[in-house]
Amino acid sequence: MARSQADWVAGELRHLGHTLELVEITTRGDQQAGALGTFGGEGLFTKELERALLGHTVDFAVHSLKDLPTESVDGLKLVAVPLRASAADVLISNVADSYQQLSAGARVGTGSIRRIAQLLNLRPDLQLVGIRGNIDTRLAKLDDGQYDAIVLAEAGLQRLGLEHRITQSFSTEMMLPAVGQGALGLECRVDDQRTTMALAELDNPDSHAEVSAERSLLAHLRAGCSAPIGALATIQPDGELKLAAAVLSGDGQQRTFSAAVRPLRYACELGQQVAEQLLADGAAELIATARPPQ
Repeated sequence: MARSQADWVAGELRHLGHTLELVEITTRGDQQAGALGTFGGEGLFTKELERALLGHTVDFAVHSLKDLPTESVDGLKLVAVPLRASAADVLISNVADSYQQLSAGARVGTGSIRRIAQLLNLRPDLQLVGIRGNIDTRLAKLDDGQYDAIVLAEAGLQRLGLEHRITQSFSTEMMLPAVGQGALGLECRVDDQRTTMALAELDNPDSHAEVSAERSLLAHLRAGCSAPIGALATIQPDGELKLAAAVLSGDGQQRTFSAAVRPLRYACELGQQVAEQLLADGAAELIATARPPQ
C-alpha cells in the first residue's frame, strides 16, 4: 500500500479521535523488478500485510483493493471501504494528445495484462512494453523517451497531485478498470471488535457495494487480479447498482461483454449474475489462454 494512502486513513482515524501508529511493511510486489504479469500478481502486495495481521504485529491493514485477492483468509475480514476515488485508467504522453493520435508501432508502457488486452483491442498496431516502478519512476522513464506513452490509474495521480500530467482519461467504453481500482480496503482480524468498530466509521456503503459486486464477479470467474478482466459497478440515478464487465483474449482480438442492474443490497448476487453471463459466452477459455506461463 502506498504510504500516502495509509497516511490518509491514519489522518481520518485520528480526526475521529483514535490513536494509532503506522507500521510500514515492504511486500513482495514492491520488490519485483519486472512486469507483474510475468510472475503472477496474486497476493504480491497483500500477503505480508496479512501475515502481520495474523501475527498481531499490526491491528489492521490498508490495501489497494485491486491488489487484494477475492479469496478470504481465515481469521481476517474486509471491514471497510472508504469513499472510492476515480476508477479510470489514463494515458500520459509527451508526443500525442490521445491514444488515437499515437503513431503506428508507438511504444506504450504498462505492466497490466488487462490494459494490454484492451489497448490492443483498440489499437492492435501499438507496441505494448512492460514497465515497473512507482509513479514518479514511470513518469521519468516516459520523459526520458523510453516510451511514447504510459497508462496509469487516475486515482494514483490524483493522490500525488499529478493530474496535470494526464493526457487522456479512458472512458469505460474504451477501457474498463481493474476490479476494485480506485478503492481502498481496510482489513482486520475477525475477533478484533474494537478495531472493527473504529474502521467501520470510514466505510462508505455505496463504494462498498460497488467493489463487492466487482469482487463477486472476479471470484465467480475464478480468475486472479492479473487476468484480462475489466469491470466497473456504479450507482445509478435511481439508486440501483449497475455492473459492466468484459473479458478479453491476451491479444485483445476477442472480447466478451456483459452488464446487468440490481438493487444495491444484491451486490454480490449481481456479480455472480454477470459472471455467469460472461462464462456462458466463453470467458473461461479467454482467461485460460491469456494467463502468463508459470
